[in-house]
Amino acid sequence: MLTIHIFNGLVYGALLIVMSSGLALIYGLRRVVNFAHGALYMLGAYIGYSVALQSNFWVALVAAPAAMAVVGVLLDRYGLRLLQDREPLSVMLVTFGLLLILEDLVVFIWGKANYSMFTPALLDFTVRLGGDEVPAYRIAVIVVGAAVAIGLTLWLKLSRIGLFVRAASTDPVTTSMQGVNTDAVSAGVVGLGSALAGLAGVVAAPFLSLSPHMSSDVLIDSFVVVVIGGLGSLAGAFVAALLLGMMQALGAVYLPEVSVLLPFLFMVGVLIWKPSGLAGTRI
Repeated sequence: MLTIHIFNGLVYGALLIVMSSGLALIYGLRRVVNFAHGALYMLGAYIGYSVALQSNFWVALVAAPAAMAVVGVLLDRYGLRLLQDREPLSVMLVTFGLLLILEDLVVFIWGKANYSMFTPALLDFTVRLGGDEVPAYRIAVIVVGAAVAIGLTLWLKLSRIGLFVRAASTDPVTTSMQGVNTDAVSAGVVGLGSALAGLAGVVAAPFLSLSPHMSSDVLIDSFVVVVIGGLGSLAGAFVAALLLGMMQALGAVYLPEVSVLLPFLFMVGVLIWKPSGLAGTRI
């Protein structure tokens, strides 16, 4: 049974990697705490659900993140770009208001009923793991999380755009003086972060039910991940996501009375020990 609990922790940790990496990217460049990120995850899940009904899961896996990337670029142009120099309370109120608007939009279009997406036929089987049967789809979720972590790391370290992103996150003024269009870079990063939120929504849809309030739990966990890992740090977010996934899975079994509190207690401990988070604040 321990193997199953560890496996479930890896699955949820992988989902948090996809979700929180977008949040960390956006904060790292725009220095804006985006409370609407959970709504982007929710909207991506619903868009993926609708596309899957008309075609199949694999089309939804591409269409929903693409749609959310467009939403992200618009969000940066008409929202985050205007908020990055405002006081944190104003930013929090505006992005939280956007969260409520998107939740109402989902209710208006899809209603208040819960939905679920069918597991794609290609992955609708089980695999024996340590004497237990586990769904192949959940193994695929772990693979997606690992692919996102590796892909983002290579992109930031090896590509020219990745260099611009790292430079702009450290000193946007100097980077702009060197001829880099930091607004375009930021719009691309927010679009990418929003696409990752949409991807997380589609990936989660076959094993988590869709509802207009599905953003709350994953948003809170994603913020905990980003704070533990270090605001704006991708490497820290990856490590913290796996730690939190394990904590949630094992805590629910072995410490059910305090399992809800464990992530927050861990976050408080990390902040006392190292206020900048496990990996600091650099992308």
